[in-house]
Amino acid sequence: MGIVVKNVTKKYGSQRAVDNITFEVKTGEILGFLGPNGAGKTTTMKIITCFMAPSDGDVLVNGVSIFDDPDAIKKKIGYLPENNPLYNDMQVLEYLEFVAELSGVPKENIPSRIAEMVKVCGLNEEKHKMISELSKGYRQRVGLAQAMIHDPEILILDEPTTGLDPNQIVEIRRLIRELGKEKTVILSTHILPEVEATSDRILIINKGKIVADGTSEVLRKQAQGTEMLEVEIAEAEDSNKVFSELSSLESVSMVDINEQNPFRFVVNSKENVSSRKDIFNLCVKNNWVLTELTPIETKLEDVFRELTTN
Repeated sequence: MGIVVKNVTKKYGSQRAVDNITFEVKTGEILGFLGPNGAGKTTTMKIITCFMAPSDGDVLVNGVSIFDDPDAIKKKIGYLPENNPLYNDMQVLEYLEFVAELSGVPKENIPSRIAEMVKVCGLNEEKHKMISELSKGYRQRVGLAQAMIHDPEILILDEPTTGLDPNQIVEIRRLIRELGKEKTVILSTHILPEVEATSDRILIINKGKIVADGTSEVLRKQAQGTEMLEVEIAEAEDSNKVFSELSSLESVSMVDINEQNPFRFVVNSKENVSSRKDIFNLCVKNNWVLTELTPIETKLEDVFRELTTN
């Protein structure tokens, strides 16, 4: 079940929390939704889930506008907000039964859905406790269970691993990847490795505008612009000669020498060109031993910082 966000704007007075954004999420795709605090992520998710109306634009869920049938759309979506709203005076099982009834799960299916959520969210040891007695990590698990109890076709998760320990984070990431094989998932998080570990595609928003959209690999390459290589050469007598000959290669735009090791270099290839083959052939020609030829990849953290600090 796909989502199409079309020219959506949300204004608060003169401020635009979301500024004319357009994007699409396809069925079976996990979209990592990134941005600094105040960028417009949560506002966008509230609009998609029909908790908030946009000032302009529209959202289509499986071809249906949020203005035409918001109640039907809500039934197809499982939503975990950033501030996980739970009833602290209810037991875990009691709360899940309550949510299942609210979500329209057929009465005869409620026990099996609760049992499945307890299993997949790791709640078995805590299921008879009051929600007020749970740790933050287990409360987050209950929040995930309530988002999924009605087996929605779309999952929108705002910071789903907040408060979880490393083992729990690995389990939830695995669960999200499994769910993403069949469901449409939008995952908002500040944890960049989490996005790379779970998402098929990344969308970065800053100051209400989309500033990047693509896979992590594509975003890194776009930020990097040209190929950069870490090169180390042995059995060469003169590092200045190595530097000079590397610099003179037709496919190379710039060479930088390592201060600690004069036979170690960072080589920038010319735009849309790879210099790896030329470097290898140069070493063969001069009887140099090429001990390292490694591409330097821009980190996702660097891409994020570059796109959101201007």
